[in-house]
Amino acid sequence: MSIDTETARRVAKLARIQVPEDDLPELAQEFGAILDFVEQLAEVDVDGVEPMTSVTPQRLKRRDDVVTDGNQQEAVLANAPDAREGFFAVPKVVE
Repeated sequence: MSIDTETARRVAKLARIQVPEDDLPELAQEFGAILDFVEQLAEVDVDGVEPMTSVTPQRLKRRDDVVTDGNQQEAVLANAPDAREGFFAVPKVVE
């Protein structure tokens, strides 16, 4: 797919990337190469192919979803630089 320099300029502007005017033709050519590759991928037949989480088959580790004791407020706040009334205290940043 052919991308012109005007389209490359617009994409760079939308991406908030400052591209020198001299580099726009090269950028347009790179965009075209990327789009050509995407078109090649669209030609691949993926019917019946299961999605994968890894290239090697493996089961994810699972644990029982149970409520734990928690109740560790003192341990959590033990190293806090400033804790008040059972919470982390932070400097006020909004007036």
